[in-house]
Amino acid sequence: MTVETNNHVPCLIQRPAPTWSLQAVHNGEIKQIASSDYAGKDILLLFYPADFTFVCPTEIIAFSDRAAEFSELGCQVIAVSCDSAYSHLNWTMIPREKGGLGEMNIPILADFNKSLSKKFGVLLEDEGLPIRGLFIIDKKGILRHATLNDLPIGRSVDEALRTLKAIHFADEHGEVCPVNWTPGKKGMKPTLEGVKEYFNSKK
Repeated sequence: MTVETNNHVPCLIQRPAPTWSLQAVHNGEIKQIASSDYAGKDILLLFYPADFTFVCPTEIIAFSDRAAEFSELGCQVIAVSCDSAYSHLNWTMIPREKGGLGEMNIPILADFNKSLSKKFGVLLEDEGLPIRGLFIIDKKGILRHATLNDLPIGRSVDEALRTLKAIHFADEHGEVCPVNWTPGKKGMKPTLEGVKEYFNSKK
């Protein structure tokens, strides 16, 4: 497997995320949507390998079913693959009990020319499909989080929500989130004294 290396994902962190305007299936129809449509909101981009596969529907359905939790945090979840919008639409028209996605609460982008997958550095050139990349872009358009999973490994909705909440906490309080931070726990001052205070609190 060869991953597209024109853009290494770590180099994108803290920088403006690539913008896009692509066809998508949204609210049961094909329409053109753009990153600019979500100005002032966080965006979670969920790249997945292909329609009508195996791990992919479990992820897409799980994120869709919990879209309201992300929305409450001001975040729009958007799934992405290199399939056509017509393939996406067909998949959503098949009930879940028959192997389809059923009704979706999130848009599914059609990166048919693979341009967005290349920009985010997730395209497997040999296969012509993206690996499982998850990206959180803040309301200023800055990429704040990126994870990459190999094809057999599904992602966690809970961890994505935790990470989004950590980003919001750090931005709001000017503190950092130490290991295993969860909402409700204290942050840490980004100073030597803050580190000392953190470890002393563990005694």
